Amino acid sequence: MIRRLLAALLLVVAARAATPPNIVYILADDLGIGDVSSYNLNSAWQTPHLDRLAREGLRFDAAHSASSLCTPSRYAFLTGRYAWRGPLKQGVLQGYHPALIEPGRPTVASFLRQHGYTTAVFGKWHLGLDWVRTGPLLENVDFSKPFAAGPTTHGFDRFFGISASLDMPPYVWLAQDRATMVPTATVADSPTPKLWRAGPIAADFKMEDVQPRLIATALDYIAERATAKDGKPFFLYLPLAAPHTPVLPTRDFEGKTKTTSYGDFVAQVDADVGQLVMTLEKHGLAKNTLVIFTSDNGFAPAADVPGHAKFNHDPSGGYRGFKSDLYEGGHRVPFIAHWPGTIKAGTTSDALVAQLDLFATAADLVGAKLPETAAEDSFSFLPLLRGEKQSARTAIISHSAEGRFAIQAGPWKLLLWPGSGGWSAPTPKPSVWLKVERTDLATLPSFQLYHLAIDPAEKQNLAAAQPEIVQRLGQMLRADIERGRSTPGAPQPFTATPEWTQLAWRKSFEP
Repeated sequence: MIRRLLAALLLVVAARAATPPNIVYILADDLGIGDVSSYNLNSAWQTPHLDRLAREGLRFDAAHSASSLCTPSRYAFLTGRYAWRGPLKQGVLQGYHPALIEPGRPTVASFLRQHGYTTAVFGKWHLGLDWVRTGPLLENVDFSKPFAAGPTTHGFDRFFGISASLDMPPYVWLAQDRATMVPTATVADSPTPKLWRAGPIAADFKMEDVQPRLIATALDYIAERATAKDGKPFFLYLPLAAPHTPVLPTRDFEGKTKTTSYGDFVAQVDADVGQLVMTLEKHGLAKNTLVIFTSDNGFAPAADVPGHAKFNHDPSGGYRGFKSDLYEGGHRVPFIAHWPGTIKAGTTSDALVAQLDLFATAADLVGAKLPETAAEDSFSFLPLLRGEKQSARTAIISHSAEGRFAIQAGPWKLLLWPGSGGWSAPTPKPSVWLKVERTDLATLPSFQLYHLAIDPAEKQNLAAAQPEIVQRLGQMLRADIERGRSTPGAPQPFTATPEWTQLAWRKSFEP
């Protein structure tokens, strides 16, 4: 009898050991790397809950989003594929735009669901929806009808959230495949610092309630999964709408940091992360849950650069540029992993990682092989979580608001454009938020080359002094583009246009 009990107990232990971890992926919106105090010793405010994650987990210091804008970085994270391989060559989608993720393309959510996970997303989608149209314009939408090609089409069992950024109409809550209410009113444009665009709004939608409601929904979901009897691990994707504009901290956080409204909003995000982690602990889920916290791109200048300068706060943490740019401030992001018992507490890594690497990492976690036609640009960082030093990723391609390219390999970074590629100087368009003047880019060198280990602020352009490195990186970029993938495997098709093929990577770097 005792032997049978012991044998049964061993089987239970073995089964639990074989169960892959739950995954909670928290994606802040427009949070700069310098806005997290564990990354910025001179921060004007503290983020104690995020600092605790870093203290008990692994802080990545060379993590990047695939783009310096919202939509393409989200596409890359979910698909493991650079967004510019598809039809979106620059800019972002709006709330009315059709779906961006191609029909049938695997996502990390659909892949994990195929391997036994239950999946949920609560937050900002920003990847387009196939609304039912009532006319020729994008905003001609029948909100009483279900939309197609949303999160539940792309691998998520549950969805509750908003269509795009919180400053973009339509202002309606979405649940599964439809709006919870038809909008019957309209809001006007709002000035800074709140900053939202005019558009239709539903009676059950209040902008200041969005962040609290998303967090409450996530907490309820975690509690639900703690008592579920199906034995499935869960993947929870939480793309927050904060601290992106409109800057709307709740009353509990107004004045919290004694700095700016944005600083108070960051403090609210930090506290929300603390609630999530404590809820996992309360339900006994923390030890078997991989929590990753990051941001979709760098700090947005619309959130008041001059205001933060008064407090000597640099939201880019010493790096050059902001959201939209090819410079590091546009796409070098906070990236913290927490997994008690697996990740050694208090560790840091300068290994090159990208948000689009979650797909390959998930495949490693479940012990499955990636399809040949999926996750073409995703490398697993699971060995880094387990304490190994070497990263599978050796290079990363960055992409800007204007659709310009940069590539980093080792300490070297090549920008295939004379300007920022975004809103920072030098730019051919004046920036309202940064108050920069128009620059004639024809007067600048065609390429920019920086040694990030020596010059992380990207001040000294070495392109003229190191032409062989310019050529090597340019050829590497061209090869990764033309193969349709940057990972090993068979070449894959990608979407090209005549205009796009005239970019500098094709003209200047012959094989």
